[in-house]
Amino acid sequence: MFQLRQLLPSDYPAVISVLNLWWGGRHMTDMLPKLFFHHFHNTSLIMEKEGELVAFLVGFISPACSEEAYIHFVGVHPDYRRQGLAGHLYQRFFDIVSKQGCRTVRCLTSPSNRRSIQFHSRLGFQLIPSRTLLEGIPIHKDYDGPGRDRVLFVKEMD
Repeated sequence: MFQLRQLLPSDYPAVISVLNLWWGGRHMTDMLPKLFFHHFHNTSLIMEKEGELVAFLVGFISPACSEEAYIHFVGVHPDYRRQGLAGHLYQRFFDIVSKQGCRTVRCLTSPSNRRSIQFHSRLGFQLIPSRTLLEGIPIHKDYDGPGRDRVLFVKEMD
């Protein structure tokens, strides 16, 4: 049985220790600094099975736009993918932030991550338009710096 709980600052070592492994050896740890665990743990989640980390979501309410939330990073252990865990994390995040007055959730992904694009579309996220299209997908060129294109999503909550 899976246990879902609020992320704690003390979860940082466990998450960082598996991050690159879960992404097939890609260097991902720089994308998730410790500050997220200290400043946004009240809206972030951890999922465990028998004490083992199997999934997490790091998200927050925008300090600049109090009615908007942002999902910064989501990870699911490779052995537990395609079991609905990410969708469950997202739904719980939607519940948490909507109770705090958020009406919009934003996130992004890499243009090469077709699975992520499909996943977000299934959850009701809309692709944010761009003048640049790649196979019908709007690409925001250099969004995160030169050569770091992104696909942007927005979801309006009911």
